[in-house]
Amino acid sequence: MGYLSNQTVTVDAILTTKGRELLARNDGSFHITQFSLADDEVDYTLYNPSHPSGSAYYGEAIQNMPLLEAFPQETQMLKYKLATLPRGTAKLPVIDLGYTSIVLKQGASLSITPQTLNYTGGNNFESSGYTAIISDVRLFNTFNGVGVDTEAANALNVTQTIGTNISKTVVGTTINIRATTVNTLFGTNTALYATLTVIGRDSGARLTIPVQITKIS
Repeated sequence: MGYLSNQTVTVDAILTTKGRELLARNDGSFHITQFSLADDEVDYTLYNPSHPSGSAYYGEAIQNMPLLEAFPQETQMLKYKLATLPRGTAKLPVIDLGYTSIVLKQGASLSITPQTLNYTGGNNFESSGYTAIISDVRLFNTFNGVGVDTEAANALNVTQTIGTNISKTVVGTTINIRATTVNTLFGTNTALYATLTVIGRDSGARLTIPVQITKIS
């Protein structure tokens, strides 16, 4: 979803395949209840408090920046979501997976339970869980989320990500993965590579780490 113009409130929204499926039911069950805002295209270094025309023009360069059009590729859109944090927050929330990278052999399994550091009340877990995006789901025989029992989360956990044939998104408080056992995926390579992105659904905190699956010879 993207604003068509920074001078109006007109919004351009593109439904994902899942959204179009729900809309096609035509039974009144399709309701948009949540949305996210982001400032991916904003370069705040252009803010100029020394502008010769005065304070009304400090942000002129930012306001005149081009805006991104909407497209349903979540690994490229909404990277920098806007989040509401309690007044007096001194540190931004940070995702901790317990890993800076993931390296697995074929067939190996791993469960990841994300935590959010610097989160409100000293609680390191987010009640709405986490969104996890793997850039190439072919690396895994299993990639799912558990711990969040909502219709939206359950739909994501069984549906391929829209906009690409190989990425996938799941939701949960724990993310379960099992490396592929399909030898033909490797070709002449000894390893396969992807990235795993985890986003806190309450805090908006985001972390991306590399993933490597090594072939068993």
